Amino acid sequence: MKKTVLIVDDESDIILSVQQGLESLNADYEIVCAESGKECIKLLKNNQIPDAILLDIMMPEMSGWETYNRIKENQSWKDIPVVFFTARTDRIAVNVGGFLGEDYIEKPFEIKDLKKRIDIVLNNKKAII
Repeated sequence: MKKTVLIVDDESDIILSVQQGLESLNADYEIVCAESGKECIKLLKNNQIPDAILLDIMMPEMSGWETYNRIKENQSWKDIPVVFFTARTDRIAVNVGGFLGEDYIEKPFEIKDLKKRIDIVLNNKKAII
C-alpha cells in the first residue's frame, strides 16, 4: 500500500529533488507537494491527508513553526507525523524541532538517509495505531 508523503518547502528545487529522489528509491511513496504553509493547510482542508509531512521551517508568510501549530491544533490532523527538514542548524531550532516533530533533518542530506528516517517515522505511526 502506498504511503503519502507531503513535502512542504518554499524552494521548488528542493521539492523536486526530494520528490524525484524518494520516488526513485521507493515506488511505495506517493509524493504530494506544497510550496508554502498556506498551501499545506489548504491541501489538508481539502481532505488530502498524508501519512507524513516533511516540513521546512524557514518559509515566507507562514513559517514551518506556524504551519506545525495549525496542523496540531486541528483534531483531524494532529496525529499526522511531522518531520522538520531545514537548513536552520542553530541550537534552538534543533532542540525545538527535535522535541516537537517526529524527526529533525538538516539540509543538505542524503536522500537514502531521508528515506530511512521517513520509513522509521511511518513504521512508528503504524505501531501506535
